[in-house]
Amino acid sequence: MKKTKLKVLLVDDDTIYQYIASKTLDATGLTQKIITCSNGEEAYRFLEKNMNNPQELPDIILLDVNMPIMNGWDFLHAFKNLHSPALKDIPIFLVTSSVNDADINYAHQFSNVQDYIVKPLVKEKLSTILTSVCVS
Repeated sequence: MKKTKLKVLLVDDDTIYQYIASKTLDATGLTQKIITCSNGEEAYRFLEKNMNNPQELPDIILLDVNMPIMNGWDFLHAFKNLHSPALKDIPIFLVTSSVNDADINYAHQFSNVQDYIVKPLVKEKLSTILTSVCVS
């Protein structure tokens, strides 16, 4: 059964961006729940705590790269070590201000990373991303 409303895990250290992104996600009409985390460690702990509780897991992760405590790259490495069938199919979209070619190329080394998107993330792009997850 295809989902029409998604649970989104938004991982970004900028609280203003979290607010704007949450409002923009809501405006797409494609979300049922938005979970926000301020760094990769917080997101990792959330997933670890809920990995055997699939109804609490997100359908998609929007992940910033540059964050304190645990950045996006460290999160991606740690994520690979979470062993739960429910986690392996969660698509991750890197959403960052970095336009560094090395970062873009590095992102392709992670099988869960679906796309590398440079901020700002506008409603149309979010709608495209969410729709692609709804229909896959």
